[in-house]
Amino acid sequence: MRDTLTISLPGKLRRDLAKMARVEGVTSSEYVRRAVKADIFRRAMRAARLELVPQARASGIFTDEDVFKIVS
Repeated sequence: MRDTLTISLPGKLRRDLAKMARVEGVTSSEYVRRAVKADIFRRAMRAARLELVPQARASGIFTDEDVFKIVS
């Protein structure tokens, strides 16, 4: 099920959005959907990192090499 969200954008931002959507070959709606999805993903990754990095450091994991030693 889809819900509709109406937003207002300043003229320049709306024109930039339309231009980038054209470049990507998608509608403005699809471009915004992708941007929102990407932002939600980035924020979730940042939150996970903030939670997990201290746990990893407490376990002596500081580098990628440390991780590879554990999973190998």
